Amino acid sequence: MKITINMLSQADSIEGQGVGSAYLEQVALIKEMLPNDFEVRINSRKKADIMHVHTINLRYFFRFKKKNGIRVMYCHFLPETLDGSIKLPKIIFKMLKKYIISFYKKADYLVVVNPIFKKDLVRYGIKEDGIVYIPNYVKKETFHELDINQKLELRKKYNIDENKFVVLGCGQIQNRKGVLDFIEVAKNNPDKEFIWCGGFSFAKISDGYKKLKEITENPPTNNLHFLGIVPRNEINEVFNIADVFFMPSYNELFPMSILEACSVGKPLILRDLELYKDILFEKYLSGSTNDQFSKIINELKDNKELYNQAVNNSKYISNYYSKENVSNIWKEFYTGIYNKKIEQNKK
Repeated sequence: MKITINMLSQADSIEGQGVGSAYLEQVALIKEMLPNDFEVRINSRKKADIMHVHTINLRYFFRFKKKNGIRVMYCHFLPETLDGSIKLPKIIFKMLKKYIISFYKKADYLVVVNPIFKKDLVRYGIKEDGIVYIPNYVKKETFHELDINQKLELRKKYNIDENKFVVLGCGQIQNRKGVLDFIEVAKNNPDKEFIWCGGFSFAKISDGYKKLKEITENPPTNNLHFLGIVPRNEINEVFNIADVFFMPSYNELFPMSILEACSVGKPLILRDLELYKDILFEKYLSGSTNDQFSKIINELKDNKELYNQAVNNSKYISNYYSKENVSNIWKEFYTGIYNKKIEQNKK
């Protein structure tokens, strides 16, 4: 008999969010790799063995009851990661943060995509034995390297010179993502092309909206391009026209765009953050200042050996987070909590 899982999410209702990408990939993974073990339902009103909530919508808060099955919730962010993402009146912001923690506390199991955040959740009063680390996953059929002729055609499509060194950034346009630093590095490297894909998913409440909106509509330098929110079925094209992936973000959990870049074999340039060390095995290049970022970009452009090593490091990360590995983790997790519940009911 299959274990039924009801996936509750509105993450794909807003384009350009990593949470939406993670949700779609996780559901597709379970359906593709474990069809004989689990029956997946989406936003169903029927009772299921496991209720897996992916987003913090109020409607799910009230449905998150024991009688509706084992309560599993994805933790895609902590309250403090909202700082620099959205701009709200202080009292509303404070209420939102309290709501998030109260939602997390209702879960029987909280799934985090980065183990470093366990201690922060415990600090909020969430029991450590209910916190489970399961990494994100990217489907290689969706994100993969194209051949050289395809890449050249795509550069023509996006009006990028075939001989230019292209630096790609990806994510929602907000202060937390380090967009202003990305812009400064582009200004300091006029001989290279800088592309940012992503938009204002939270519209006017995005932190820094007014200033960033003006900049994206009128880039301060000709080598800087903002593509806006790129449809998911086209984003692989954008990764393939790039030479490196540069994310100067100040605060993250486990960005889907990093896994997507690795799947396409792009060298990673990231801000030197503690949270990356365990999940990316230090197989990336990092800096803390814009001068350091510029230096790394130039070294990758000029040093073929360093560039090839960085490509191999990204492929290593991608292979580690393969669908076989990650699907086995999900199978063990879902089956384990279901069997535990059955044993408890027998007592």
